[in-house]
Parts: sequence; C-alpha cells; structure tokens
Amino acid sequence: MHHLELALAGEGLGYEPGDALAVVPRNPARSVEALLVATRLDGTAPVERDGVKLPLAEWLATRAEITRIARPVLVALAERNPDPRLARLLGPEGRETLRDRVAAEQVADFLTDFPADWTPESLVAALRPLAHRAYSIASSRQLVGDEVHLTVALVGGENPTTPRWGAASAFLAGLTDEARVPVFIERNERFRLPADPSRDIIMIGAGTGVAPYRGFLQEREAMGARGRNWLIFGGRNFLRDFLYQSEWLDARRRGVLQRIDLAFSRDQSAKVYVQQRLREQARELYAWLDGGASLYVCGDATRMAPDVHAALIEVVATQAGLDPEGARAKVEQWMADGRYLRDVY
Repeated sequence: MHHLELALAGEGLGYEPGDALAVVPRNPARSVEALLVATRLDGTAPVERDGVKLPLAEWLATRAEITRIARPVLVALAERNPDPRLARLLGPEGRETLRDRVAAEQVADFLTDFPADWTPESLVAALRPLAHRAYSIASSRQLVGDEVHLTVALVGGENPTTPRWGAASAFLAGLTDEARVPVFIERNERFRLPADPSRDIIMIGAGTGVAPYRGFLQEREAMGARGRNWLIFGGRNFLRDFLYQSEWLDARRRGVLQRIDLAFSRDQSAKVYVQQRLREQARELYAWLDGGASLYVCGDATRMAPDVHAALIEVVATQAGLDPEGARAKVEQWMADGRYLRDVY
C-alpha cells in the first residue's frame, strides 16, 4: 500500500472531500516488453494512427490499454488463431473461465498462450485506448492546501519482478520526487459531507475504501463540525492493513473521531467483516441513523457493499420492529434523501 502526496499545479484542480483524482498513467515497462515478446514485434517500428506517429513501444506504453483485457482484442486474436480452446473461452461455456482469466491476466498472457501473426498497425488497432484511472482523494484542502493525497494499492502486489502490475498503480508507485503527473479532478456530488456540520456521520469502508474518510475527517475538524464521526473499517490483517492507524487513533484520542470499530478478516480462524460489526452494534447504529446521521459506504461493489446493504436492512428490521420489506423501504428512503451514500467500484 502506498500513500502519495502530490502538489497541484494548473487550473481546475480544486476539489472537495468525496471527489476523485483521475490519473493518466504510463503502462509498466515490463508489461510493454511482455507484449512485444508475445507478438515478436520490434518496439522501434513506427506506427501512425489518428495523425500521430510513434514507435510501437511508445504506443503501447502511453496510448494503449494493455494491462486490462477487452473483448475486441480477443476477437481480433481469434480471427488470427483458430485454436478451439480460444473459441470455447469466447463462447457461452467459457464465460466463467474467461471472467477469471480477464481479472487475473493481461493482454500479453493471452497473446502468449495463443500465438498469432500481428503487424504493429493491427496490434494497435485491436487495443483499446489507454483509459485514466480514478482514485478517491484522501485529503481536505482545508488542511493540506494545494496538495492532493492518494491511497494506492499496487495491483499485482509488491513483487517488483511481476509483469502484471496495474498501469496506474505501478506508475504512481514508481514516481520520483520531481516527477510531473497528468491528472484531472472527477467530481462526485453524490458522495459529499452533509451540508449541516452538526449532523453525525457513519463511515464504512474496507481496504483503500477508507481513503475518502481521511479527507472527510480532516474537513470536519477544520470546519469545527459539531456532528459526531464514526468509522467502521475492515481489512485482512491488523498489522499490515490498518491504513492510517496512527491518524485514526490520534483523532480518537483528541475527540475528533468519536467511535471506531474494526474488522480484520484473517487475524482469527473465523473471518470477520465490517457487516458483522454492523450487526453487533445494531442498537447504537440504528440510534445514530434514527437521529439523522448520514451513512457512507466506500469500497468493493461486488461483495462488501451488497453485504453491508443487507446487514443494514437487518439492523433496521430488528431495531425498528419492521418486516424485511418495511426495513428495505426505510433504507431506500435514506438513499433517496441523500443520507445513505455509496462510492463503490
């Protein structure tokens, strides 16, 4: 995990807690090299496209999506290699296997497994343009001024020899002190602190999903907000994954953070997640919500957010004496009222 502090220079880079910083990355050199090896192409070969002429290696590094796999490149590969294994992967029977491989591999892996004849032009044409990556901002300008802070998990792990690093995470982790990074702000009006600073807030997140809450707490303290702050945070291991531990504990000691509940899933035989903490603290949680608190959820959209949502409905049902449909309607009303906000990915 990496904490980055970037100085802002340029117009239109003001932000509020809850916004994201979009980073325009450069693909990892190892990923570029792996793709050149897989296609047996010369990285110095010139490629001209859309009025721009660059060496192939530079195209792959700065303009092509090579760490994420899109279906068009697999379709183009299947046109060049009739391997029945690839045809099965792209068919209905291969859907789950393909999904798993796409999640774990890069373009070079498929082009290595299914060799084909490529020209520099056909390869570039098959690849999607390199997209920016957005990171939740982990700071408040009220405290840090013309800076922006990020919490970055290195996709592919910390092993420096892997060719499967994520484009932006490897790019950011490898920055030098004097490096310049092309960025822009992605506004997120649907993930804002309450306009009333006396309103309590409950912040639920796992892993890097805790990042915006660092900005929330900095902002609330700088404003002198009277509302209470409650953090419910989850990770795998206490020693490795308690992000910003000293800051949260210091805020707790100073009375800025009124409550903190933790769930580390791998520190005991029975896995513990944030949704379990919601159920354990059901009475207090509902008391805060019934008293007008705003609830925030940030992190994994596949498992964490749905599990938290289900636990929240259970809490409301038991504490408010409602049936499941009534509890669900109450939770949905909080969402409609802007008191239950999610930033999930």
